[in-house]
Amino acid sequence: MGITNLTAAEALEKLKEGNQRYLDAKTNPGDISVDIRKKTCDEGQAPYAIIITCSDSRVIPESIFSAGIGELFVIRVAGNVIDKHQLGSIEYAAGHLSSALVVVLGHSHCGAVGAAINSEPSGFVKTITDEIRKAIGDEKDETRASCLNVKQSVSVIEDSLDIQELKAQGGLKVCGAFYHIDSGKVEFLD
Repeated sequence: MGITNLTAAEALEKLKEGNQRYLDAKTNPGDISVDIRKKTCDEGQAPYAIIITCSDSRVIPESIFSAGIGELFVIRVAGNVIDKHQLGSIEYAAGHLSSALVVVLGHSHCGAVGAAINSEPSGFVKTITDEIRKAIGDEKDETRASCLNVKQSVSVIEDSLDIQELKAQGGLKVCGAFYHIDSGKVEFLD
Protein backbone atom coordinates (compact mmCIF):
# COMPACT_ATOMS: atom_id res chain seq x y z
CA MET A 1 0.00 0.00 0.00
CA GLY A 2 2.17 2.88 1.17
CA ILE A 3 0.43 5.48 -0.99
CA THR A 4 -1.68 7.68 1.23
CA ASN A 5 -2.80 11.27 1.20
CA LEU A 6 -1.90 12.00 -2.40
CA THR A 7 -3.14 15.31 -3.72
CA ALA A 8 -5.68 15.23 -6.54
CA ALA A 9 -2.95 16.25 -9.01
CA GLU A 10 -0.62 13.47 -7.80
CA ALA A 11 -3.44 10.92 -7.99
CA LEU A 12 -4.34 12.03 -11.53
CA GLU A 13 -0.71 11.70 -12.64
CA LYS A 14 -0.54 8.24 -11.07
CA LEU A 15 -3.65 7.19 -13.03
CA LYS A 16 -2.14 8.51 -16.27
CA GLU A 17 1.14 6.68 -15.64
CA GLY A 18 -0.76 3.49 -14.79
CA ASN A 19 -2.79 3.70 -17.97
CA GLN A 20 0.42 4.10 -19.97
CA ARG A 21 1.84 0.93 -18.38
CA TYR A 22 -1.45 -0.85 -19.15
CA LEU A 23 -1.20 0.04 -22.85
CA ASP A 24 2.04 -1.97 -23.08
CA ALA A 25 1.24 -4.75 -20.57
CA LYS A 26 0.17 -8.34 -21.09
CA THR A 27 -0.62 -8.88 -17.38
CA ASN A 28 -1.66 -6.55 -14.55
CA PRO A 29 1.43 -5.17 -12.77
CA GLY A 30 -0.67 -4.03 -9.78
CA ASP A 31 0.20 -5.55 -6.42
CA ILE A 32 -2.23 -8.38 -5.66
CA SER A 33 0.19 -10.31 -3.43
CA VAL A 34 -0.53 -12.16 -0.21
CA ASP A 35 1.44 -9.43 1.58
CA ILE A 36 -0.76 -6.59 0.30
CA ARG A 37 -3.92 -8.56 1.07
CA LYS A 38 -2.70 -9.05 4.66
CA LYS A 39 -1.54 -5.44 4.99
CA THR A 40 -4.85 -3.99 3.77
CA CYS A 41 -6.74 -6.43 5.98
CA ASP A 42 -4.75 -5.46 9.07
CA GLU A 43 -4.27 -1.74 8.39
CA GLY A 44 -7.28 -0.88 6.24
CA GLN A 45 -7.49 0.70 2.84
CA ALA A 46 -6.11 4.01 1.59
CA PRO A 47 -7.17 4.31 -2.06
CA TYR A 48 -5.60 7.24 -3.85
CA ALA A 49 -8.54 7.69 -6.26
CA ILE A 50 -12.27 7.03 -6.48
CA ILE A 51 -13.38 5.68 -9.86
CA ILE A 52 -17.04 5.66 -10.87
CA THR A 53 -17.47 3.59 -13.99
CA CYS A 54 -19.81 1.37 -15.94
CA SER A 55 -20.52 -2.24 -15.00
CA ASP A 56 -19.32 -3.32 -18.46
CA SER A 57 -17.08 -6.38 -18.08
CA ARG A 58 -14.53 -4.88 -20.50
CA VAL A 59 -13.93 -1.87 -18.25
CA ILE A 60 -11.71 -2.95 -15.36
CA PRO A 61 -10.28 0.12 -13.59
CA GLU A 62 -7.65 -1.81 -11.63
CA SER A 63 -6.25 -3.15 -14.89
CA ILE A 64 -6.75 0.03 -16.91
CA PHE A 65 -4.73 2.02 -14.36
CA SER A 66 -2.26 -0.76 -13.44
CA ALA A 67 -3.45 -0.67 -9.84
CA GLY A 68 -3.38 -3.32 -7.15
CA ILE A 69 -5.36 -4.10 -4.05
CA GLY A 70 -6.17 -1.06 -1.92
CA GLU A 71 -5.25 1.56 -4.53
CA LEU A 72 -8.61 2.40 -6.13
CA PHE A 73 -12.08 2.77 -4.62
CA VAL A 74 -14.26 1.57 -7.50
CA ILE A 75 -17.98 2.19 -7.85
CA ARG A 76 -19.61 0.44 -10.80
CA VAL A 77 -23.09 0.97 -12.19
CA ALA A 78 -24.39 0.56 -15.73
CA GLY A 79 -23.90 3.79 -17.65
CA ASN A 80 -21.86 5.31 -14.78
CA VAL A 81 -24.95 7.22 -13.68
CA ILE A 82 -25.00 8.88 -10.27
CA ASP A 83 -27.67 8.60 -7.61
CA LYS A 84 -27.72 8.81 -3.81
CA HIS A 85 -26.05 5.41 -3.45
CA GLN A 86 -23.06 6.42 -5.53
CA LEU A 87 -22.87 9.83 -3.82
CA GLY A 88 -22.84 8.14 -0.43
CA SER A 89 -20.03 5.85 -1.54
CA ILE A 90 -18.03 8.80 -2.91
CA GLU A 91 -18.53 10.78 0.30
CA TYR A 92 -17.37 7.79 2.33
CA ALA A 93 -14.18 7.30 0.29
CA ALA A 94 -13.37 11.02 0.20
CA GLY A 95 -14.30 11.75 3.80
CA HIS A 96 -13.17 8.63 5.64
CA LEU A 97 -10.45 7.22 3.40
CA SER A 98 -9.00 10.62 2.35
CA SER A 99 -9.13 9.96 -1.40
CA ALA A 100 -8.57 13.32 -3.10
CA LEU A 101 -9.55 12.46 -6.68
CA VAL A 102 -12.90 11.36 -8.12
CA VAL A 103 -12.92 10.18 -11.74
CA VAL A 104 -16.10 9.39 -13.68
CA LEU A 105 -14.92 6.94 -16.34
CA GLY A 106 -17.18 6.48 -19.36
CA HIS A 107 -16.23 4.26 -22.27
CA SER A 108 -16.69 3.49 -25.94
CA HIS A 109 -19.31 0.95 -27.04
CA CYS A 110 -21.34 1.51 -23.86
CA GLY A 111 -24.47 -0.63 -23.95
CA ALA A 112 -26.37 1.68 -21.60
CA VAL A 113 -25.64 4.75 -23.74
CA GLY A 114 -26.50 2.77 -26.88
CA ALA A 115 -29.79 1.71 -25.31
CA ALA A 116 -30.59 5.31 -24.39
CA ILE A 117 -29.98 6.38 -27.99
CA ASN A 118 -31.52 3.47 -29.89
CA SER A 119 -34.22 1.74 -27.84
CA GLU A 120 -36.97 2.05 -25.27
CA PRO A 121 -35.96 -0.28 -22.43
CA SER A 122 -38.48 -1.23 -19.77
CA GLY A 123 -38.19 -2.32 -16.17
CA PHE A 124 -35.37 -1.08 -13.99
CA VAL A 125 -33.07 -0.56 -16.99
CA LYS A 126 -35.32 2.35 -17.95
CA THR A 127 -34.25 4.24 -14.81
CA ILE A 128 -30.67 4.13 -16.10
CA THR A 129 -31.46 5.05 -19.70
CA ASP A 130 -33.76 7.88 -18.55
CA GLU A 131 -30.83 9.41 -16.64
CA ILE A 132 -28.58 9.04 -19.66
CA ARG A 133 -31.20 10.61 -21.95
CA LYS A 134 -31.33 13.66 -19.65
CA ALA A 135 -27.57 13.98 -20.01
CA ILE A 136 -27.31 13.48 -23.77
CA GLY A 137 -30.44 15.17 -25.10
CA ASP A 138 -30.78 14.51 -28.83
CA GLU A 139 -27.15 13.45 -29.33
CA LYS A 140 -26.94 10.39 -31.60
CA ASP A 141 -23.15 9.98 -31.83
CA GLU A 142 -22.30 7.34 -29.24
CA THR A 143 -18.88 8.74 -28.32
CA ARG A 144 -20.15 12.30 -27.88
CA ALA A 145 -23.16 10.97 -25.97
CA SER A 146 -20.91 8.96 -23.64
CA CYS A 147 -18.81 12.07 -22.96
CA LEU A 148 -21.94 14.16 -22.28
CA ASN A 149 -23.10 11.45 -19.89
CA VAL A 150 -19.74 11.57 -18.08
CA LYS A 151 -19.95 15.37 -17.81
CA GLN A 152 -23.47 15.09 -16.37
CA SER A 153 -22.27 12.63 -13.72
CA VAL A 154 -19.35 14.93 -12.85
CA SER A 155 -21.84 17.79 -12.48
CA VAL A 156 -24.13 15.75 -10.21
CA ILE A 157 -21.16 14.87 -8.00
CA GLU A 158 -19.89 18.45 -7.88
CA ASP A 159 -23.37 19.77 -7.03
CA SER A 160 -23.69 17.50 -4.00
CA LEU A 161 -23.52 19.64 -0.87
CA ASP A 162 -21.34 17.15 1.01
CA ILE A 163 -18.96 16.88 -1.93
CA GLN A 164 -18.69 20.68 -2.09
CA GLU A 165 -17.78 20.69 1.60
CA LEU A 166 -15.13 18.02 1.06
CA LYS A 167 -13.72 20.00 -1.88
CA ALA A 168 -13.46 23.11 0.26
CA GLN A 169 -11.76 21.22 3.11
CA GLY A 170 -9.12 19.24 1.31
CA GLY A 171 -8.78 19.95 -2.36
CA LEU A 172 -11.00 17.13 -3.64
CA LYS A 173 -11.00 17.13 -7.45
CA VAL A 174 -13.73 15.64 -9.64
CA CYS A 175 -13.01 14.98 -13.31
CA GLY A 176 -14.30 12.98 -16.24
CA ALA A 177 -12.50 10.50 -18.45
CA PHE A 178 -13.26 8.32 -21.45
CA TYR A 179 -11.87 4.81 -21.94
CA HIS A 180 -11.37 3.58 -25.50
CA ILE A 181 -12.10 -0.16 -25.32
CA ASP A 182 -10.32 -0.93 -28.59
CA SER A 183 -6.99 0.75 -27.75
CA GLY A 184 -7.04 0.73 -23.93
CA LYS A 185 -6.28 4.46 -23.83
CA VAL A 186 -7.92 6.72 -21.24
CA GLU A 187 -8.61 10.27 -22.34
CA PHE A 188 -9.11 12.68 -19.43
CA LEU A 189 -11.80 15.22 -20.29
CA ASP A 190 -10.69 17.99 -17.92
